[in-house]
Order: sequence, then C-alpha cells, then structure tokens
Amino acid sequence: MLKIIILGIVIGIVLYTISAYNRFMTLKNGAQATLGQIKVALKKRLDMISQLVEAVKSYASFEEETFEKITQMRSSILGANSPEEISGIEKQSRQILGNILLIVENYPELKTSELVKELTDAVQEVEDEISRHRYTYNNIVQEYNTMIDTVPSNIIANVFNFGKLNYLEFSKEIHERPSLNWKNE
Repeated sequence: MLKIIILGIVIGIVLYTISAYNRFMTLKNGAQATLGQIKVALKKRLDMISQLVEAVKSYASFEEETFEKITQMRSSILGANSPEEISGIEKQSRQILGNILLIVENYPELKTSELVKELTDAVQEVEDEISRHRYTYNNIVQEYNTMIDTVPSNIIANVFNFGKLNYLEFSKEIHERPSLNWKNE
C-alpha cells in the first residue's frame, strides 16, 4: 500500500513538472511570437513614416540623415531580439513621426491633403496594432514571471533555469524632438 502511495506521489510530481515546464515554454514562445508581431508592425510604421516624409518633403527640408535613420531603423528592427532593443527603435520612430505630425499641423494644405490623411490614418491603425501586441506581450510576461515567483512552479523554473522576461515599455512622448536637423522652409 505504501508503495502505491509513493508511486502515486512520484507520478503526480512528474506530471506536474511536465505540465509546468510546458506552460513555461508555451508562455515563452508566445512572448517571442508577440515580439515578432510587434517588429512587423514597427516595420509597417517605418514604411508609412517614409511615405509621410515623401508626402511632406515639399513643405519641409529633410536632411539626408533623416532618410538614413529611417532606413537604419528598418533594417535594425529585424535583428532586434530583446524588448529593450525594440523599445529603443519604437522611441526613435515615434520621435520622427512626432516631427512629421508637427510639420503637418503647421501647414493647412497638408492637413487637407487626401494622401496625408490616408497615411496618418494608416499610421494610427498601426499604432493601435502595436499597442494591442504590447498589451498581449506584457500580459504573457506577467504570467510567466508570476510562475517564476510562486510556489511550486518556481522550483521547476529553478531546475530548468527559466529566468524572468522583461516587460516591453514604450515612451508616450510623441512630441519629443530628435536631433535629426529638420528645417521648415
């Protein structure tokens, strides 16, 4: 009888270990997939920013550095693997977008331009998409990190060396001006 009880306990521990391990891996893979979706959305935002720059460049002079910065961010988004790298790219693109929107505000002809309206609406849709993905990512990270902090799943986390994931934090400062040498004509 004692052997059956011990066997039942061992089987229960093994099943719990497998279940907890699988949950950790599901959350970790979900977080990575969501970061991938955020990277795709950020690339879309950068594409639209490039189109906005083209649409407003007759109203403002843009240094070549601005175009190079957008191109560099587009290529670096693919290589970004951590929330910190993605946050940095997001902040830079938000700064450029903020500058473009300031230019649009200063020129009534741009505000009424159908192309500029379409592009700013499309950018807003991408902003909403990024926000949804960020919310999903941070919820996954919260659940993952909570499992690492709570008993008994923290034992499994220690055994398999699962470390905490970082939250994805974005700056809310769209009005922040980068040093990209923008000039109104």
